[in-house]
Amino acid sequence: MKEQLDEHSKKELIKYRIERAEQTIEESKLLANSSYYNASINRLYYACYYAASALLLKNNIQANTHAGVKMMLGLHFISKGTLSKELGKTFNTLFEKRHSNDYDDFVYCDQDTFNELFPQAKDFVKALKEKVL
Repeated sequence: MKEQLDEHSKKELIKYRIERAEQTIEESKLLANSSYYNASINRLYYACYYAASALLLKNNIQANTHAGVKMMLGLHFISKGTLSKELGKTFNTLFEKRHSNDYDDFVYCDQDTFNELFPQAKDFVKALKEKVL
């Protein structure tokens, strides 16, 4: 987002991104319940991405790509201990799985993968929500 936001607009956008993150977590459950595990992992990643982008916006940190969000999250929050290394690992894992699911052939996620990553993604969104709202 390149244009300058006033404080009210910034707060509303942060709130929207957190709401979007929470809704996207719920979407992932619906997809997993229908055995669309690759899509459910994609939604888990995007839930975390929306929360991470809200945190960056709250702190006036710009990132224009998914890799940029990952890098800025690590640089400004994980490496400084503001967010735990476990949360950083969750985001990195979901980033890699989403990328692999989208661009590599013969990549399949299963229910075990979803069951492992779902609570981690929920914890990630919850932790970042507490930091921005």
